[in-house]
Amino acid sequence: MSRTPITVSIDPDIARAATPPGAFYTDPTVYEHQRQSLFPASWQFVCDAEPVRVPRATYPFTFLEGCVDEPLLLTRDDSDRLHCVSNVCTHRGALVCEHAGVVGKTLTCRYHGRRFNLDGSFKHMPEFDTAEGFPRPEDNLSKAPVAQWRQFVFASLGPAFPLDDLVADMERLVGFLPIESARLRPDRCRDYLVRANWALYIDNYLEGFHIPFVHASLGESLDYGAYRTELFPRSNLQLGIAEGAEETFDLPPDHPMSGEHVAAFYFWLFPNTMFNVYPWGISVNVVRPLAVDRTKISFLSYVWDDSKLERGAGADLDRVEREDEAVVESVQRGLRSRLYTTGRYSPAREQCVHHFHRLLTTVGDDRT
Repeated sequence: MSRTPITVSIDPDIARAATPPGAFYTDPTVYEHQRQSLFPASWQFVCDAEPVRVPRATYPFTFLEGCVDEPLLLTRDDSDRLHCVSNVCTHRGALVCEHAGVVGKTLTCRYHGRRFNLDGSFKHMPEFDTAEGFPRPEDNLSKAPVAQWRQFVFASLGPAFPLDDLVADMERLVGFLPIESARLRPDRCRDYLVRANWALYIDNYLEGFHIPFVHASLGESLDYGAYRTELFPRSNLQLGIAEGAEETFDLPPDHPMSGEHVAAFYFWLFPNTMFNVYPWGISVNVVRPLAVDRTKISFLSYVWDDSKLERGAGADLDRVEREDEAVVESVQRGLRSRLYTTGRYSPAREQCVHHFHRLLTTVGDDRT
């Protein structure tokens, strides 16, 4: 029996708007629509540029692993240009490159020896001398859009907008920091499995309303009364103001927040990436949907000042994450209730959540 699609429309006026119904987070057909339509058109964080820093470097990866699962490959050619191409051989579908590293002038499929230039164009194939109409355009590796913000590499299968549109306000507000000196610290990176819908996890991230109730330690570092948000076309910012002047940014005189004790810039990039900027560096959080009620969260720490790691708003990220997981999983269970319909937004505290829901239900086709 076919199911009637769930249609969600969020009133643009937060004072009147209602939140999505519980089924938005629990219905597999909603999740499948997002998997097929939303995420392939999004920009997804891949890595920093270190694995492809030199010519002839290759870096195979899976685009939004566990959800979209598209095998892709970053390469840097001899002209120092970065490419992102399909990692599927155009002969019989084997993976072209299975390990990161530096290769020769070409990529060679180990199955039957088909070779490609580092930009993905077809180079040579053994035993095809008598094949007619060969090679075809389809024998090149398909290209995927790739772009960078500073050292951070993003890819898409068909972006709805340029990456610059997504990161422009982040660059404007934190571009003065030594971002390119930040280095990945594997010892401070961790993955979490959350038994909840990916969008529910984003909802929780996008509001500080719950901080006094859920995060006692974080609440001691931040001034809840000074918490505020800014909305941008395809991203938003939550501004964490410190209770005191310790472990805050030294902002330039012409900065929009100059004179304030800013402890953290929490940037969300539509639909599922966060850049949390602290005085010690950046915690990149990548939210990877795995199922309608399963989500993998990767915390990636990029550090430029080790001396500030254990102080201030960015000191105990693991504890904050575990507290968030517990409450989000509780909400996931609650949203299965037959008696729950929709909620309402706090106009004072949930502007970013409302913004996310507006984007989520109006980007592309709004039938979810």
